[in-house]
Amino acid sequence: MTEQRAGAPLLSVEDLHVRFHTRTGIVEAVRGISFQVGREKVGIVGESGSGKTMTGRSILRLIRPPGEVLAKRMEFDGLDLLTLPEREMRKVRGNRISMVMQDPKFSLNPVMKVGRQIGEAYRVHTNANASEARERTLAMLNSVKIRDPKRVYDLFPHEVSGGMGQRIMMAMMLIPDPDLMIADEPTSALDVTVQMQVLAILDDLVSQRGMGLIFISHDLNLVASFCDRVIIMYAGRIVETCKASALSQAQHPYTRGLLASLPRVNDLRDPLPTLSREEAWKQEAGVDAYLR
Repeated sequence: MTEQRAGAPLLSVEDLHVRFHTRTGIVEAVRGISFQVGREKVGIVGESGSGKTMTGRSILRLIRPPGEVLAKRMEFDGLDLLTLPEREMRKVRGNRISMVMQDPKFSLNPVMKVGRQIGEAYRVHTNANASEARERTLAMLNSVKIRDPKRVYDLFPHEVSGGMGQRIMMAMMLIPDPDLMIADEPTSALDVTVQMQVLAILDDLVSQRGMGLIFISHDLNLVASFCDRVIIMYAGRIVETCKASALSQAQHPYTRGLLASLPRVNDLRDPLPTLSREEAWKQEAGVDAYLR
């Protein structure tokens, strides 16, 4: 992990657009958003289709034709991600910026043992031999709180539970010691107990390693309790950015509507309020300042 320049954010994105050229015209999945991320936990929330995942994928240049990524600036620790040659970009992906995909267990190769897959992620970015990669893999499995790492090392993906699969993917993404991790709803398929365990692991790793985390989710309560800052997206735009601890005092009517729609224990409202959308929300600028 490299040292971040003093006073500079780790990631700066300005006027990001993600477009898809279709037979019926251009579809804009992300429409001119700007944000910055330091060595902190930043949540991105919004409904399905709001542009959260496309934002995360665009940072790693994982949008392929007919998709198109445009931005005034997308800089990571002094590197221009927009113009970086693909060969150099491969050195950034996984090594300096990693991404845990949604339902990460299904991103694992079903015919390769999990230990070999994690070790491969380490060896591709280092000159480590097989023995060194194995030791590093076992240490990484232990760091994500997997019991009996030596046994799990030799299992196939179908032989592990959903929660263990999430941890294995986190181990794979963290083993190169990245500066920034993008986690796309990594706990959405887990029960509450396992979800809290996974979040505790992520929190420990972020604080111990000093890396940045972009946590993509649709769960406002989860993000409010786990992250430092929250970015709220609607229809491809950022409508509001606030400190996570102050999410309940958010002012934008879309954020207020999302909060009001959440069910609560002992809540006697019947029926549960639904979200009313306004066309004007799509027209808002969506440019947010970096909050320390």
